[in-house]
Amino acid sequence: NPTFRLTAPGGSYVLRRKPPGTLLKSAHAVDREFRVQKALADTDVPVAKMHVLCEDDEIIGSAFYVMEDVRGRNLDDPRLESVAFDMRGRIFDEMNRVLAAIHMVDIDAVGLSDYGAAGNYYRRQIDRWSKQYRASETEHIPQMEELMAWLDANAPEDDGRRSLVHGDYRIDNMLFAPDGPQCLAVLDWELSTIGHPFADLAAVIMQWRRPPGTDGRGLAGIDRRAQGLPSDEEFIEAYCRRTGVERIDRFGFYLAFCFFRMAGILQGVKKRALDGNASNPERGLMMGAYVPQFAAQGLEASKET
Repeated sequence: NPTFRLTAPGGSYVLRRKPPGTLLKSAHAVDREFRVQKALADTDVPVAKMHVLCEDDEIIGSAFYVMEDVRGRNLDDPRLESVAFDMRGRIFDEMNRVLAAIHMVDIDAVGLSDYGAAGNYYRRQIDRWSKQYRASETEHIPQMEELMAWLDANAPEDDGRRSLVHGDYRIDNMLFAPDGPQCLAVLDWELSTIGHPFADLAAVIMQWRRPPGTDGRGLAGIDRRAQGLPSDEEFIEAYCRRTGVERIDRFGFYLAFCFFRMAGILQGVKKRALDGNASNPERGLMMGAYVPQFAAQGLEASKET
Protein backbone atom coordinates (compact mmCIF):
# COMPACT_ATOMS: atom_id res chain seq x y z
CA ASN A 1 0.00 0.00 0.00
CA PRO A 2 1.45 3.40 -0.97
CA THR A 3 2.58 5.24 2.17
CA PHE A 4 3.25 8.96 2.59
CA ARG A 5 4.49 11.32 5.29
CA LEU A 6 2.25 14.33 5.85
CA THR A 7 3.86 17.46 7.22
CA ALA A 8 1.40 19.89 8.83
CA PRO A 9 1.64 22.85 11.24
CA GLY A 10 0.51 20.53 14.04
CA GLY A 11 3.17 17.90 13.38
CA SER A 12 4.06 14.98 11.14
CA TYR A 13 1.71 12.10 10.26
CA VAL A 14 1.68 9.03 8.01
CA LEU A 15 -0.99 8.29 5.39
CA ARG A 16 -1.57 4.84 3.91
CA ARG A 17 -3.90 4.38 0.97
CA LYS A 18 -5.02 1.75 -1.48
CA PRO A 19 -3.09 1.73 -4.77
CA PRO A 20 -4.83 3.27 -7.79
CA GLY A 21 -6.41 1.19 -10.54
CA THR A 22 -8.28 -2.11 -10.59
CA LEU A 23 -7.43 -4.30 -7.60
CA LEU A 24 -8.02 -7.93 -6.69
CA LYS A 25 -11.02 -8.52 -4.48
CA SER A 26 -10.20 -8.18 -0.75
CA ALA A 27 -6.67 -6.89 -1.48
CA HIS A 28 -5.23 -3.71 0.08
CA ALA A 29 -7.82 -3.52 2.85
CA VAL A 30 -6.71 -0.32 4.56
CA ASP A 31 -9.89 -0.33 6.63
CA ARG A 32 -8.79 -3.61 8.24
CA GLU A 33 -5.32 -2.22 8.87
CA PHE A 34 -6.84 0.75 10.65
CA ARG A 35 -9.24 -1.38 12.68
CA VAL A 36 -6.69 -3.87 13.99
CA GLN A 37 -4.11 -1.26 14.98
CA LYS A 38 -6.76 0.82 16.73
CA ALA A 39 -7.91 -2.27 18.62
CA LEU A 40 -4.34 -3.01 19.78
CA ALA A 41 -3.75 0.46 21.23
CA ASP A 42 -3.91 -0.66 24.89
CA THR A 43 -2.31 -4.11 24.54
CA ASP A 44 1.27 -5.36 24.82
CA VAL A 45 1.58 -5.13 21.02
CA PRO A 46 3.32 -1.88 20.01
CA VAL A 47 1.44 -0.08 17.22
CA ALA A 48 1.20 3.46 15.90
CA LYS A 49 -1.72 5.57 17.11
CA MET A 50 -4.56 5.66 14.59
CA HIS A 51 -6.05 9.08 13.83
CA VAL A 52 -8.68 8.81 11.09
CA LEU A 53 -10.00 6.39 8.46
CA CYS A 54 -11.58 7.72 5.25
CA GLU A 55 -13.45 5.22 3.08
CA ASP A 56 -14.73 7.85 0.61
CA ASP A 57 -12.90 7.24 -2.67
CA GLU A 58 -13.74 10.77 -3.84
CA ILE A 59 -11.35 12.50 -1.44
CA ILE A 60 -7.97 11.36 -2.82
CA GLY A 61 -9.07 8.64 -5.25
CA SER A 62 -9.11 5.68 -2.84
CA ALA A 63 -9.70 4.78 0.80
CA PHE A 64 -6.94 5.84 3.20
CA TYR A 65 -6.09 6.31 6.85
CA VAL A 66 -3.85 8.65 8.81
CA MET A 67 -1.73 7.47 11.73
CA GLU A 68 1.01 8.63 14.06
CA ASP A 69 4.46 9.15 12.57
CA VAL A 70 6.58 6.88 14.76
CA ARG A 71 10.20 7.96 14.59
CA GLY A 72 11.93 4.66 15.07
CA ARG A 73 14.72 2.65 13.53
CA ASN A 74 13.82 0.39 10.61
CA LEU A 75 16.12 -2.63 10.23
CA ASP A 76 15.58 -4.11 6.78
CA ASP A 77 18.47 -6.59 6.91
CA PRO A 78 18.23 -9.34 9.56
CA ARG A 79 22.01 -9.67 9.64
CA LEU A 80 21.93 -6.46 11.70
CA GLU A 81 25.46 -5.53 10.64
CA SER A 82 24.75 -1.87 11.41
CA VAL A 83 23.84 -2.79 15.02
CA ALA A 84 26.29 -3.33 17.87
CA PHE A 85 27.10 -7.01 18.36
CA ASP A 86 25.71 -7.23 21.90
CA MET A 87 22.44 -5.60 20.77
CA ARG A 88 21.63 -8.05 17.95
CA GLY A 89 20.41 -10.93 20.08
CA ARG A 90 18.34 -8.53 22.20
CA ILE A 91 16.59 -7.19 19.09
CA PHE A 92 15.76 -10.71 17.92
CA ASP A 93 14.48 -11.56 21.39
CA GLU A 94 12.27 -8.45 21.30
CA MET A 95 10.99 -9.56 17.91
CA ASN A 96 10.16 -12.91 19.51
CA ARG A 97 8.44 -11.25 22.49
CA VAL A 98 6.26 -9.07 20.28
CA LEU A 99 5.25 -12.03 18.10
CA ALA A 100 4.17 -13.93 21.21
CA ALA A 101 2.29 -10.83 22.41
CA ILE A 102 0.33 -10.66 19.13
CA HIS A 103 -0.74 -14.28 19.52
CA MET A 104 -1.66 -13.83 23.19
CA VAL A 105 -4.04 -10.90 22.57
CA ASP A 106 -7.53 -11.54 23.95
CA ILE A 107 -9.40 -11.05 20.68
CA ASP A 108 -12.77 -10.91 22.43
CA ALA A 109 -11.64 -8.21 24.86
CA VAL A 110 -10.28 -5.95 22.09
CA GLY A 111 -13.28 -6.45 19.80
CA LEU A 112 -11.59 -8.57 17.13
CA SER A 113 -13.46 -11.86 17.55
CA ASP A 114 -15.12 -11.31 14.15
CA TYR A 115 -11.93 -10.14 12.42
CA GLY A 116 -11.53 -13.50 10.66
CA ALA A 117 -13.74 -16.39 9.67
CA ALA A 118 -14.11 -19.44 11.89
CA GLY A 119 -12.91 -22.86 10.82
CA ASN A 120 -9.69 -24.27 9.42
CA TYR A 121 -7.36 -21.31 8.81
CA TYR A 122 -4.98 -23.15 6.49
CA ARG A 123 -7.75 -24.61 4.39
CA ARG A 124 -9.23 -21.13 4.03
CA GLN A 125 -5.90 -19.49 3.26
CA ILE A 126 -4.82 -22.09 0.74
CA ASP A 127 -8.11 -21.69 -1.13
CA ARG A 128 -7.94 -17.90 -0.97
CA TRP A 129 -4.37 -17.52 -2.17
CA SER A 130 -4.81 -20.16 -4.86
CA LYS A 131 -7.69 -18.07 -6.24
CA GLN A 132 -5.66 -14.87 -5.91
CA TYR A 133 -2.77 -16.52 -7.71
CA ARG A 134 -5.00 -17.69 -10.55
CA ALA A 135 -6.47 -14.20 -10.85
CA SER A 136 -3.00 -12.68 -11.28
CA GLU A 137 -1.27 -15.55 -13.11
CA THR A 138 0.88 -14.41 -16.03
CA GLU A 139 2.70 -17.62 -16.95
CA HIS A 140 2.80 -21.32 -16.12
CA ILE A 141 5.15 -22.03 -13.20
CA PRO A 142 5.52 -25.80 -12.62
CA GLN A 143 6.91 -25.42 -9.08
CA MET A 144 3.91 -23.35 -8.06
CA GLU A 145 1.49 -25.89 -9.48
CA GLU A 146 3.22 -28.69 -7.56
CA LEU A 147 3.33 -26.70 -4.33
CA MET A 148 -0.35 -25.77 -4.50
CA ALA A 149 -1.29 -29.40 -5.11
CA TRP A 150 0.86 -30.55 -2.16
CA LEU A 151 -0.60 -27.99 0.23
CA ASP A 152 -4.12 -28.81 -0.89
CA ALA A 153 -3.53 -32.49 -0.12
CA ASN A 154 -1.66 -31.95 3.16
CA ALA A 155 -3.59 -29.22 4.96
CA PRO A 156 -3.79 -30.23 8.63
CA GLU A 157 -7.01 -30.68 10.53
CA ASP A 158 -8.14 -27.72 12.63
CA ASP A 159 -6.40 -28.05 16.02
CA GLY A 160 -8.47 -25.34 17.69
CA ARG A 161 -5.70 -22.73 17.90
CA ARG A 162 -7.19 -19.35 17.04
CA SER A 163 -5.44 -16.03 17.54
CA LEU A 164 -4.70 -12.72 15.92
CA VAL A 165 -2.09 -13.21 13.20
CA HIS A 166 -0.12 -10.45 11.50
CA GLY A 167 0.26 -12.20 8.16
CA ASP A 168 3.60 -10.65 7.16
CA TYR A 169 5.64 -10.63 10.36
CA ARG A 170 9.32 -9.88 9.74
CA ILE A 171 11.95 -7.53 11.07
CA ASP A 172 11.57 -4.95 8.28
CA ASN A 173 7.89 -4.49 9.23
CA MET A 174 8.92 -3.21 12.66
CA LEU A 175 10.25 0.05 14.08
CA PHE A 176 12.75 -0.11 16.93
CA ALA A 177 14.00 2.48 19.40
CA PRO A 178 16.87 4.52 17.92
CA ASP A 179 19.33 3.38 20.60
CA GLY A 180 17.89 0.18 22.04
CA PRO A 181 16.11 -3.11 21.30
CA GLN A 182 12.59 -1.95 22.19
CA CYS A 183 10.02 -2.29 19.39
CA LEU A 184 8.05 0.95 19.01
CA ALA A 185 5.58 -0.22 16.38
CA VAL A 186 4.67 -3.19 14.21
CA LEU A 187 3.70 -2.01 10.73
CA ASP A 188 1.93 -3.32 7.61
CA TRP A 189 -1.12 -5.15 8.96
CA GLU A 190 -2.72 -5.60 5.54
CA LEU A 191 -2.72 -9.41 5.74
CA SER A 192 -3.76 -9.65 9.39
CA THR A 193 -6.72 -11.78 10.39
CA ILE A 194 -7.85 -14.26 13.01
CA GLY A 195 -6.09 -17.48 12.23
CA HIS A 196 -3.39 -19.92 13.25
CA PRO A 197 -0.36 -18.48 15.08
CA PHE A 198 2.24 -20.88 13.66
CA ALA A 199 1.88 -19.21 10.25
CA ASP A 200 3.43 -16.01 11.65
CA LEU A 201 6.25 -17.93 13.30
CA ALA A 202 6.98 -19.81 10.10
CA ALA A 203 6.98 -16.52 8.16
CA VAL A 204 9.94 -15.35 10.23
CA ILE A 205 11.86 -18.55 9.51
CA MET A 206 10.88 -18.29 5.84
CA GLN A 207 12.56 -14.92 5.48
CA TRP A 208 15.69 -16.19 7.18
CA ARG A 209 15.87 -19.02 4.61
CA ARG A 210 16.24 -16.43 1.84
CA PRO A 211 19.66 -15.23 0.58
CA PRO A 212 21.26 -12.30 2.42
CA GLY A 213 21.42 -8.90 0.78
CA THR A 214 19.12 -6.19 -0.51
CA ASP A 215 16.71 -8.44 -2.39
CA GLY A 216 16.56 -11.64 -0.32
CA ARG A 217 16.98 -9.96 3.07
CA GLY A 218 17.63 -13.37 4.58
CA LEU A 219 20.22 -15.28 6.57
CA ALA A 220 20.94 -18.28 4.33
CA GLY A 221 24.57 -19.32 4.69
CA ILE A 222 25.27 -16.86 7.51
CA ASP A 223 27.21 -18.02 10.58
CA ARG A 224 24.60 -16.78 13.01
CA ARG A 225 26.50 -17.56 16.18
CA ALA A 226 29.44 -15.50 14.91
CA GLN A 227 27.00 -12.69 14.12
CA GLY A 228 25.34 -12.82 17.55
CA LEU A 229 22.06 -14.09 16.11
CA PRO A 230 19.87 -17.03 17.24
CA SER A 231 19.32 -20.17 15.19
CA ASP A 232 15.89 -21.11 13.84
CA GLU A 233 15.57 -23.69 16.60
CA GLU A 234 16.47 -21.21 19.36
CA PHE A 235 13.94 -18.67 18.08
CA ILE A 236 11.20 -21.31 17.88
CA GLU A 237 12.02 -22.62 21.36
CA ALA A 238 11.85 -19.09 22.83
CA TYR A 239 8.47 -18.56 21.18
CA CYS A 240 7.17 -21.84 22.58
CA ARG A 241 8.32 -20.90 26.09
CA ARG A 242 6.56 -17.54 25.88
CA THR A 243 3.30 -18.97 24.55
CA GLY A 244 3.19 -22.19 26.56
CA VAL A 245 3.45 -24.44 23.51
CA GLU A 246 5.11 -27.77 24.26
CA ARG A 247 6.28 -28.50 20.72
CA ILE A 248 5.37 -27.83 17.09
CA ASP A 249 4.86 -30.86 14.87
CA ARG A 250 4.98 -30.70 11.07
CA PHE A 251 6.74 -27.34 11.00
CA GLY A 252 7.66 -28.06 7.39
CA PHE A 253 4.00 -27.65 6.41
CA TYR A 254 3.75 -24.20 8.00
CA LEU A 255 6.98 -23.17 6.30
CA ALA A 256 5.83 -24.46 2.89
CA PHE A 257 2.56 -22.59 3.35
CA CYS A 258 4.41 -19.32 3.98
CA PHE A 259 6.56 -19.72 0.88
CA PHE A 260 3.37 -20.39 -1.12
CA ARG A 261 1.56 -17.35 0.25
CA MET A 262 4.52 -15.06 -0.42
CA ALA A 263 4.77 -16.42 -3.95
CA GLY A 264 1.10 -15.54 -4.40
CA ILE A 265 1.67 -12.04 -3.04
CA LEU A 266 4.62 -11.45 -5.35
CA GLN A 267 2.63 -12.72 -8.33
CA GLY A 268 0.00 -10.08 -7.53
CA VAL A 269 2.72 -7.42 -7.37
CA LYS A 270 3.98 -8.51 -10.79
CA LYS A 271 0.49 -8.42 -12.30
CA ARG A 272 -0.12 -4.89 -11.01
CA ALA A 273 3.22 -3.81 -12.46
CA LEU A 274 2.29 -5.25 -15.86
CA ASP A 275 -1.13 -3.60 -15.67
CA GLY A 276 0.41 -0.23 -14.76
CA ASN A 277 -1.13 -0.12 -11.25
CA ALA A 278 2.05 -0.55 -9.19
CA SER A 279 3.57 2.39 -7.32
CA ASN A 280 6.99 1.22 -8.58
CA PRO A 281 6.49 -0.91 -11.75
CA GLU A 282 10.20 -1.67 -12.22
CA ARG A 283 10.55 -3.02 -8.70
CA GLY A 284 7.23 -4.83 -9.05
CA LEU A 285 8.53 -6.77 -12.05
CA MET A 286 11.77 -7.54 -10.24
CA MET A 287 9.89 -8.89 -7.22
CA GLY A 288 7.58 -10.93 -9.45
CA ALA A 289 10.59 -12.70 -10.91
CA TYR A 290 11.12 -14.38 -7.52
CA VAL A 291 7.85 -16.33 -7.65
CA PRO A 292 9.47 -19.55 -9.00
CA GLN A 293 12.17 -19.34 -6.29
CA PHE A 294 9.64 -19.04 -3.47
CA ALA A 295 7.62 -21.91 -4.92
CA ALA A 296 10.76 -24.08 -5.17
CA GLN A 297 11.73 -23.31 -1.56
CA GLY A 298 8.19 -24.16 -0.50
CA LEU A 299 8.60 -27.58 -2.09
CA GLU A 300 11.88 -28.06 -0.22
CA ALA A 301 10.22 -27.09 3.05
CA SER A 302 7.42 -29.59 2.44
CA LYS A 303 9.97 -32.38 2.87
CA GLU A 304 10.85 -31.28 6.42
CA THR A 305 9.17 -32.83 9.46
